[in-house]
Amino acid sequence: MLLRIFGWSIGVTFASLVVAYFYGGWNALALCLILGVLEVSLSFDNAVINATVLQRMSDFWQRMFLTVGVLIAVFGMRLVFPLLIVGITADLGPIEALNLAMEKGDPETPGTYGYLLNQAHPQIAAFGGMFLLMLFLDFVFEDREITWLTWLEKPLAKIGKLDQLSVVISGIALVLTAELLAEDAATVMVAGVLGMITYIAVNGLGSLFENAAVGDGDAGDDADADGSTARSGPTEVAKATGKAAFFLFLYLEVLDASFSFDGVVGAFAITADPIIIALGLGFIGAMFVRSITVFLVRKGTLSEYVYLEHGAHWAIGALAVILLVSIGVHVNEVVTGLVGVAFIGAAFASSIMRNRRHADEEHVVHIGA
Repeated sequence: MLLRIFGWSIGVTFASLVVAYFYGGWNALALCLILGVLEVSLSFDNAVINATVLQRMSDFWQRMFLTVGVLIAVFGMRLVFPLLIVGITADLGPIEALNLAMEKGDPETPGTYGYLLNQAHPQIAAFGGMFLLMLFLDFVFEDREITWLTWLEKPLAKIGKLDQLSVVISGIALVLTAELLAEDAATVMVAGVLGMITYIAVNGLGSLFENAAVGDGDAGDDADADGSTARSGPTEVAKATGKAAFFLFLYLEVLDASFSFDGVVGAFAITADPIIIALGLGFIGAMFVRSITVFLVRKGTLSEYVYLEHGAHWAIGALAVILLVSIGVHVNEVVTGLVGVAFIGAAFASSIMRNRRHADEEHVVHIGA
């Protein structure tokens, strides 16, 4: 099973390293491998969140995410997106932006590809930070039967009964960030508002079509008696198909984009070569993140280790804060990666202890009977 799930990722990794070697020798190969490891470490929480949504989609839409979605992740976010940002920032055409990227100039030198992309970081961080913050707040403000950090999640769920509280808090966070950390407050405000609008629109459209599916009887046994469905992060319906699955697909792509911002920007601290970045972050990193997502779905890991989803959302909240803070203060990519790994690791350990405790309790009941 492992070979079937990770086989493509291993093959693509080998091919990418070969291409990197012929493109720039051993140095390019090493940089490509480093970027791949960086992407996986930064995006493990992304894989957990992806799995929570993907397991609710039909087999067809799962394949769409793992095929077409990979192409979008590799070519869209890791290659085209940086070129688009640089082109808009420097008022360059696509060909001019590509030529500038291929010059491989020092990212610290004004006018170079890496420098221009770093200059656009406040807008990128504001958009991604607000999207992820909305996702995190919607999760912690919802009442759940299973809680991880109960002492904190229960009170948050109670105050979360106030309608649109996540929008209010996100808006306050954006205003404070723009006023206290941003050099160009207006630009950061616009980018942040666009991030909030994107989250509300994609999640709302998914909810609309999923509710329609429930009304048509397409939701199966996962619908509650009152016609509602349980939510976890994004709105979800068991084995969503059609329009509902399409908007969940869009949700996943925007979510992946938000997660990839820090990796793309952080990659320029290692190399400014767009080919190496595409090979390392895209073909190696993104493929392995997809494989980890499939593994979590196929193995039912999220059902067995119930706190993983909570840990991933807390990691998302931390990443959202880091992105917003990075608008005015440089945050090392290592810190970003370790925070996510720490939350996931703690949630995994807590899940194991919970499973053992329940097993012991069942054993005691069985003996008593």
